[in-house]
Amino acid sequence: MARTVPMSSLSHEPGSSPLPRLPSQRLVPAVSLSLLLFLAALTLGPLVGPVEIDLARALADLGSPDGRILLVARLPRVLLGLLAGGCLAAAGVAFQALLRNPLATPYTLGVSSGAALGAVLALFLGLDESVAGIFAPTALALVGALGTSGLVYATALAPGRRVHTTTLLLAGVCLAYCLGALVMLLHYLADMAVGQSMLRWLMGGLAVTSLSLVARAAVPGLAGLVLIFVVARDLNVLASGEELARSRGIDVSRTQRLAYLGASLATASVVAVTGPIGFVGLVVPHSLRLIVGPDHRILVPCSVLVGGAFLVACDAVARILLAPAELPVGVLTALIGGPFLVWLLRTRPDSF
Repeated sequence: MARTVPMSSLSHEPGSSPLPRLPSQRLVPAVSLSLLLFLAALTLGPLVGPVEIDLARALADLGSPDGRILLVARLPRVLLGLLAGGCLAAAGVAFQALLRNPLATPYTLGVSSGAALGAVLALFLGLDESVAGIFAPTALALVGALGTSGLVYATALAPGRRVHTTTLLLAGVCLAYCLGALVMLLHYLADMAVGQSMLRWLMGGLAVTSLSLVARAAVPGLAGLVLIFVVARDLNVLASGEELARSRGIDVSRTQRLAYLGASLATASVVAVTGPIGFVGLVVPHSLRLIVGPDHRILVPCSVLVGGAFLVACDAVARILLAPAELPVGVLTALIGGPFLVWLLRTRPDSF
């Protein structure tokens, strides 16, 4: 087990290369175990639910009741959970390195608030048709999330194309409060039925899904993950400070842009479909840092795999905990994440 290392402690000697060569004896076991968890979630997730199904009968006849439950209700939900958990966990890693703040989440910079405003506005206006095959609240949520990300980045962009991370953080927090106020205003003005739909979306969940919707969400989500993977090596140095990164030959502006764009795309693609699901971007990265260490070249792929498995497991518990009623998975992740972070702060304050 790797010793817990604070995010900011990854430094290098003068004149050295930006990072030492990645040792395969650390990468292979960590990614292999994470992949096993991911595959276990993919295999077992569709079998869990309030209604028991016969897997052999379902696979033999996809048109049977068991086959329909497996193919229509559970498999898309599990795939969305894997995608959403992986994107949120990787975005959390990227934002924590970019802002050099261990408590940064995929929602710190207002992405969730922008998505929430778009979805709530669509529900308030009664827009329930599809736009390019996408449910209107989902489409407007995606527009709101990406628009908010662009506005926050433009606010923090200084002359010379440099981004001040402090301004980025403050702009995101301020905009999140403003957009949150607009969401509350629309919820207050809505009638009871619409207000209930708004509240249900704001709790976060994987219930409303289909294979086509998962495929559409996967396009920007996977694009965001690719960008995070591209800058994973440079994030190691950037997490220790911009000046150190420049002295090691890192193109700080490029790394910041790609990390921000990747994390924003990954988050927006998820929140637009699921609503805000909190703490995945905190619990998974910090848990993995205790096990695999702070190297982003290992942390990013492990976060994608374990984050997906974690969210699928939480959703499975949420579906059967109050069966036949269903607990929104966002509520369960918050109930897990809050105590976990309190424990981490009490027992391992050096992690922060």
